[in-house]
Amino acid sequence: MEELPHLIIDLAYILIVAGGVTIIFKKLRQPLVLGYIVAGFLAGPHMPYTPSVMDATSISDWSQIGVIFLMFTLGLEFSFKRIIKMGLQPVIAALMVMTCMISVGSEVGWMFGWSDMDRLFLGGMLAMSSTTIIYKAFDDSGLRLQPFASKVLSVLILEDILGILLMVILSALAVSRKFEGVELLNSLLQLGFFLLLWFLVGVFLIPLLLRKFKQYINTETLVIVSVGLCFLLVVIASDVGYSPAFGAFMMGSILAETADSERISKSISSLKDFFGSIFFVSVGMLVDPHIIIEYWLPILAITLAVILGQMTLGSLSFLISGTQLKDSIRCGFSLVQIGEFAFIIASLGESLGVTSKFIYPVVVAVSIITTFCTPYIIKFADPFYKRIEKFIPKAISDKKSNELRRRRSRIVRKQTLGYAWKMLLRGVFMYTIVYMTLCTAIMGSCYTSLLPLCRRIGGNVYGNMACALLTVLLISPFIRPVIVKKNHSEEVKFLLRFNKFHRMTVRILLALKFCLGNFVVYYIISFLSPLWWLWNMLISILLTVWIVYSRRVKLISIRIERTFRRNLRGREQNSRFPSYGRKLRGRDLQISSFTVPGNTKWGGKTLMQLNFGHNEHIHIAAITRGLQRINIPGGNSKIYPGDIIEIVSDEEGIRSFQQKMTHDVYLAEESNALRNTLSIIQVSITAMSPLCGKTLVDIDFRRRYNCMVVGIEDEKGNLQVTQAQRKFQAGESIWIVGEEADLAMLKMGI
Repeated sequence: MEELPHLIIDLAYILIVAGGVTIIFKKLRQPLVLGYIVAGFLAGPHMPYTPSVMDATSISDWSQIGVIFLMFTLGLEFSFKRIIKMGLQPVIAALMVMTCMISVGSEVGWMFGWSDMDRLFLGGMLAMSSTTIIYKAFDDSGLRLQPFASKVLSVLILEDILGILLMVILSALAVSRKFEGVELLNSLLQLGFFLLLWFLVGVFLIPLLLRKFKQYINTETLVIVSVGLCFLLVVIASDVGYSPAFGAFMMGSILAETADSERISKSISSLKDFFGSIFFVSVGMLVDPHIIIEYWLPILAITLAVILGQMTLGSLSFLISGTQLKDSIRCGFSLVQIGEFAFIIASLGESLGVTSKFIYPVVVAVSIITTFCTPYIIKFADPFYKRIEKFIPKAISDKKSNELRRRRSRIVRKQTLGYAWKMLLRGVFMYTIVYMTLCTAIMGSCYTSLLPLCRRIGGNVYGNMACALLTVLLISPFIRPVIVKKNHSEEVKFLLRFNKFHRMTVRILLALKFCLGNFVVYYIISFLSPLWWLWNMLISILLTVWIVYSRRVKLISIRIERTFRRNLRGREQNSRFPSYGRKLRGRDLQISSFTVPGNTKWGGKTLMQLNFGHNEHIHIAAITRGLQRINIPGGNSKIYPGDIIEIVSDEEGIRSFQQKMTHDVYLAEESNALRNTLSIIQVSITAMSPLCGKTLVDIDFRRRYNCMVVGIEDEKGNLQVTQAQRKFQAGESIWIVGEEADLAMLKMGI
């Protein structure tokens, strides 16, 4: 018999241990991530009392796939538009939190005499809290729908983005072993270029393909396509020098803007859970008790630094960013842990060979301790605020801080001239960056792939000329917006009505835009043309003027931009959250959507029976069931598994409703699904039987016996479907389906 590979044996052992441990942690109401890490420790080489895996290298490969799926699903929950709409508050908070915690981590490392690289990477590990753990803690506590929770999750998303940037910086510093400003700046510019390019191209192309082949894409195909796209960008990111996690996150964020984002997220959730669990198990395998015992003092110091640092510096960062004091404390207390990104950065330092071997186990130990403490510290936020509320100066009270922000907003709006310049320059800058990125990518693609082909066909001279012409044609729909966008906007018309200085400045800005577009065309011509530079300049000016006034180029450019905008709004247009709920933002009442679980006890009950309004003090605004939507449902409207319920209530009512919905479900031991299974029996009809000579309608069979006749078998053994008006004859056999108790009663009666 063929021997099983070690990978299969190890995987079976890991999954059995992980399954058993996570059941225990689920029963103890602890995060599953912590259970996976403990399972990894039990299955790892540092636990002598249990069997250990034989092929750790293969498990490491599986864990890398787990990182890819974790970052991919994280990207699916990310939205660039949401970050832009949030304004500067979460950006300021995220930057301050990360800067403070990097400093704290570096100082702790300095206290113990660690090397510069150990201190730097330790600071990076402490800079970002665990998105997975906080999501889980909020769900378990019923806090995920509260306003402060959305601020925390926004900062976590930004931390993940900045974490990618931090990984690039750490990699550059690890390679050079010193701070090279120019080299670091080039790395950041390259990162921004690829990030923007992949997002623009992905949002434009992927939704188009999904719509075009929508009729052929079912759930199974959608999983294959989305995962394939994920790994495609993983390979591309790796080829250009970035981590696979970065490519997976970017593809997730691209797909997050499509109308199918929710379907994709649900479809791959099982894959994410499977590979993610293996990643955390592999992290647990690196826990070495000897190192933990040896470095118990640094572990304790780092743990206290994370908890106290986030409680104080994190809360202060949210407060400075403009969040109310109560919510600032809640936010800061929610971030008191490190998680998956710390493990990724630790793996990066270990793979580059720049960090000490003890860093990884130390960080894992700190993560376990802080994860365990997180739910309790989150619950401690409100009592802590109530204790210090009496000492809070009135100058920073919530109402006055809100009033100050409103006054500043009104002052800004009154400065119409400055506001007009601000909007004009911001628009010009945005369009220039976006379209110049696309032009640069097209030029690079043409020089690397199109130019050799043209030279092979037409020789160097004619091949260069053909490549130059084709490149200009390809970039023309993107050069035109750089030159003409915002030229006839309301801001320009408004500024042209002022004095000569503003009119001249506006005209200079418009001329600079034309020069920039012309420079791109001139660069292409001069790079490939053997002519004198003056002739190249003349040709480029003529081509630029043609691009501006060509009706064909204008239509193509407008069509591309409209398609991109429509794709970018796809998620909003298909969002389940009711648009009318936006009017209640910032007020005491809120509107939220909930999906009724499949094992709910509410199934088939009416709203009158459930009596939500009396018990939970909520109002049911709408019920969505498949393609059917019931607005303002009455008391006789029923709830079924899978329904989407839109409710209106305050924070307390929404939290109470969510807890009740989570609680009112059938557990495995309570479910009737297995206990009351159906059975089928065969009953012979005799001349003395009460069924003989009667039809199902005459007997009212279903109502009388709570069973169903599914077939009639004659004397020859032929089985036929039962007809309601057919009379039963002596000598026939009928096949009856029902629950066992009802079938037993039926046998006694007939």
